[in-house]
Amino acid sequence: MEKRHIRVRFAPSPTGPLHIGGVRTALYNFLFARKHGGTCILRIEDTDQNRFVPGAEAYIAESFKWCGIAFDESPEKGGPFAPYRQSDRKTLYRDYAESLVEKGFAYYAFDSEEELEKARQDLSVKGTFQYDGATRKRMKNSLTIPPSEVQELLDSGKDHVIRLKIQENEEVRFHDLIRGEVVVHTANLDDKVLFKSDGWPTYHLANVVDDHLMEISHVIRGEEWLPSAPLHVLLYRAFGWEMPEFAHLPLLLKPDGNGKLSKRDGDKLGFPVFPLQWKDQATGELSCGYRESGYLPEAFINMLAFLGWNPGTTQELFSMDEMIQVFSLEHVGKSGSRFDPAKARWFNHQYMLRKNPAELAVFLQKELTARSLSFPDKYVESVSALIHDRAELIPDLWKQSWFFFKPPESYDEETVKKKWKPETPALLTDLVNLYRSLPDFSAHTVEAATKEFLVALNLGMGQIMNPLRLCVVGSGMGPGMFDIAALLGIEEIIRRIEKGIQTIKSI
Repeated sequence: MEKRHIRVRFAPSPTGPLHIGGVRTALYNFLFARKHGGTCILRIEDTDQNRFVPGAEAYIAESFKWCGIAFDESPEKGGPFAPYRQSDRKTLYRDYAESLVEKGFAYYAFDSEEELEKARQDLSVKGTFQYDGATRKRMKNSLTIPPSEVQELLDSGKDHVIRLKIQENEEVRFHDLIRGEVVVHTANLDDKVLFKSDGWPTYHLANVVDDHLMEISHVIRGEEWLPSAPLHVLLYRAFGWEMPEFAHLPLLLKPDGNGKLSKRDGDKLGFPVFPLQWKDQATGELSCGYRESGYLPEAFINMLAFLGWNPGTTQELFSMDEMIQVFSLEHVGKSGSRFDPAKARWFNHQYMLRKNPAELAVFLQKELTARSLSFPDKYVESVSALIHDRAELIPDLWKQSWFFFKPPESYDEETVKKKWKPETPALLTDLVNLYRSLPDFSAHTVEAATKEFLVALNLGMGQIMNPLRLCVVGSGMGPGMFDIAALLGIEEIIRRIEKGIQTIKSI
């Protein structure tokens, strides 16, 4: 048998922002396709018009652009199986649903909402209502009413749906590339609606039809779709089509491991669950994204890859190309993967460390521009070189370096209480006089002179360095004090020390 060309798809619904679990699913599809020289497509599944959210599709496209996941075919890019938006393919689904009716695998159901509600109430004492082999015999459908009446109802335009006819007392078996053999008894399945009365297909029909027409070889999707897989298997059989291979990915779990990761968890614990910022059109509520929180896209992708996949090595940092080389579904686990916010920040920190000062300076310059501050690129690069190891996220660059661009306007009271002594102003005044006499103000020269000053007065390092840092930085933070001094220059250092002497003594 000829080996099928690998074709995979990520098929989100534009019903709101893209959850990071969806990004991970897209990533695994992308890695799998690239690993095997295949094709990865983006298909927008917007058959549920009631849940459609304007702007969601554009958000999805922008998210993947930021992440660096480039689809081979998509609504934007086009391709041999266009269109890739199901609303643009609406007219073709009815014929496929009708063909199943003709072959006896589906039927027309004319039950009104009132009749369905009554059936639910009648069965509520016995258990959950399910439109299945037993129930359909008591309902108003083409299996219980004469063919002539069925035709009359259809001709009159009577509202109806098309349901899949699930065979009774059968087992549905299929192999999942992650979970192995899956067996479901048809007693646990209901006659799902394939085509709705509003003229739109349901997800189940459109999904299977499009996967077939677009020659999808592997369906790699989240575990939440596993209960739907038997229904899709039955649809493939009913149509007589070759079935793709299935792989259902593990869930992303809350940090405590109890349940699926949700937006509420992120709001509660202070981390994003969306790749980009999202504004709820109904409430105006803003949900922060990884991009806006200061994550690098390559770190975000690397972090997501490890939520369910284990390369089998101790290596944790992988470029996209490196992940493509080693990725395999065999190394994707069955169990849910617990999201760890601290580990996410760790990944970003590692990628921040990999950036050179010039690359980090670009982020800092943007912050300076936003604050109407202007400094030469070389100076900003020098600042970046001093503080880059202190930054987990991009905003940390400013938090760790602001004092290089403006003097402190206040002084940390706790540090003042602990480190500022009655003799401190006089010592700092002597230090200023020493600094004025130095032949140069390099970090090495300043350090050597300061240490000689301390030895001559029999002082400990903290007795002068802590107050000095307080004057220059405003607190106890920052990189090496001598590096700070050299970069700021003698005039700025003296200006800050003198201001500190005048201000702090009055606190």
